[in-house]
Amino acid sequence: MFYWFMKNLIVGPILRTAFRPWVTGHDNIPKTGGVILASNHLSFIDSVFLPLLIDRQISFLAKSDYYTGKGIKGWLTRTFLKSAGMLPIDRSGGKASEASLLTGLGVLERGEMLGIYPEGTRSPDAKLYRGRTGVARMVLEGNVPVIPVAMIDTEMVMPIGKRLPKVRRIGMVIGEPLDFSRFHGMEGDRFILRSITDEIMYELSRLSGQEYVDVYATSVKEKRGSLSR
Repeated sequence: MFYWFMKNLIVGPILRTAFRPWVTGHDNIPKTGGVILASNHLSFIDSVFLPLLIDRQISFLAKSDYYTGKGIKGWLTRTFLKSAGMLPIDRSGGKASEASLLTGLGVLERGEMLGIYPEGTRSPDAKLYRGRTGVARMVLEGNVPVIPVAMIDTEMVMPIGKRLPKVRRIGMVIGEPLDFSRFHGMEGDRFILRSITDEIMYELSRLSGQEYVDVYATSVKEKRGSLSR
């Protein structure tokens, strides 16, 4: 109820008026059933506009660190994340990664929509980077289709490091469902996982028009960080 209230009566109308978002491919979203929505990740506000522009409720996996802030800012952050359907997860690796997988699979088993950023982090320069294979594991273990979604120009609204957004029009391109059911039961094969992930990233590159770089975005960020020190 709170999700619907924020989306349709409070935050949603304000954002739609200010940013005038456009969307193509709405008919590609199935009305029912478990499904993974895989998106490129250009800006923090992707997680604001994705739930706003998709009719069905979306659950995202978000770093648990976002939920530990103190004071008014921490409370506001937690309230927003919960209202946007964010689920806190530990991304430290190992057993935490398995717990994250189970959290995502729980969403799919309930017949709901799970949002994932296969790159694992925001792009540092508006290019599309190599996807993590966790999305492929969820696809196969959940036995669900993937809807590729390209966010357009959100990095222009709120670049990394900026606290306040710039008002400009943004867009969303929703691609046709990708069916990987032919690989069901092969989630233990890392070559299959990589192949599925690469196909998803290719489709995101095609829809978004982004240049694809076959390295992880986290590696690029770490390299740039070491050079700046």
